[in-house]
Amino acid sequence: MNSTDKIIKIVLAILFIGCLTDMPYGYFQLVRFFGMIGFGILAYNANVKKDNIFFVIWLASAILINPIVKISLGRTLWNVIDVIWAIMLLGSLFMENKKQPDRDI
Repeated sequence: MNSTDKIIKIVLAILFIGCLTDMPYGYFQLVRFFGMIGFGILAYNANVKKDNIFFVIWLASAILINPIVKISLGRTLWNVIDVIWAIMLLGSLFMENKKQPDRDI
């Protein structure tokens, strides 16, 4: 996993956790924008690595969170989705680290 993916995953996870607090509406718009771009980059990188499962997950996430055609699910359901995304993003960091063999320098 490249460092760009790691940074994107950590930043998105923090943004999604922030959605659980009482934030102004502009924050959620910003999260939608950054989420769509971040998930789009993650989907592209997963496709390049031939990781079809994460490609589909990140692409579907980018479509769901896009700020152009908003999907209204209600605050409670969005909070559940935010937690699931944060867990998946952080969990994928740990899964990827376990796949890579240890390197001694």
